[in-house]
Amino acid sequence: MWLRGLRELARGVGQLVFPNACLICDAPEGDRADFRHGLCNDCHSAVTTDPLPACPRCALTVGPHSDTTDGCSVCRDVALGFQGAIRLGHYDHRLRDAVLRMKSGAGEALAEVMGRVFWEAACAPLRSAGVDVVVPVPLHWRRRWVRGYNQAAAVGRELAAGLGAKFAPEVVRRVRHTPQQLQPSASARRENVRGAFLVRSGASLARRSVLLVDDVMTTGSTAGEAARTLREGGASRVVVAVLARK
Repeated sequence: MWLRGLRELARGVGQLVFPNACLICDAPEGDRADFRHGLCNDCHSAVTTDPLPACPRCALTVGPHSDTTDGCSVCRDVALGFQGAIRLGHYDHRLRDAVLRMKSGAGEALAEVMGRVFWEAACAPLRSAGVDVVVPVPLHWRRRWVRGYNQAAAVGRELAAGLGAKFAPEVVRRVRHTPQQLQPSASARRENVRGAFLVRSGASLARRSVLLVDDVMTTGSTAGEAARTLREGGASRVVVAVLARK
C-alpha cells in the first residue's frame, strides 16, 4: 500500500513540476479540447483506430475476406483454452509505444487511461461477451515487485468498471517465475508457461464467465494457460481482452 501511495505522491508532484503532456508521445497539452484521457488527439485516434480485421477467436490480424466462422487459419485447429478474444488493436506504432511505456514503474497512470480508452472503443464487443468477472493475467511477485504494479490489473480494473462486473485480481496466482516469452515456436511458448498459474483456494468461479485481461498477446500461450487454469477452477467460459495483438 505504501508503494502505491508513494507512486501517487510522485505523480502529483510531477504534474506540478512539469506541464501536462500526452502520456504516450509527450506532446504538451495546449487547448484541453485537443486532449482526451491524457492523450493528444493524434495518439488517441491512433490507439483507437484498428483498420485491420481480426479473428474473433484469437484476435490475430486476418485478410479482409477471410472466413473466421470457426477461427482463422492459424487458430482453427488449435485448442486455445479460451472461447474468444477482443483486442484494441494491432501491436504497432502508437499502441506499441503505449504498451512499452506501461511496463515501467511510472506507467500505471497510462495503463489506467488505456483501460478507459479500451472500454470506450470496444464497449459493444466487451458487453456482448457476457462476462461476470474480470480477471487480469497475474505477474509473478518478483516481476511485480520490480515493476511496482501489474499493468493488466490496471487495464482490467477500468474494463470491470465499464462493464459493471466484479473485478477479481487475486483469483489467479502466478506460482512459477517463467522466462520472458522469447521462444520462436508456439509449442515452446506453451511449454514455457505450463503449470505457471494456480487458482487461489476458496475462489468462487463456479459457472462464472470470465474476462481475462492482458496487455499484449503474441501466440496466446500465456492467456491459454491462464484460461485453462480458470476453467479447471470452475469457470464456465473465458474470453480474453488484450490491448494489442502481435
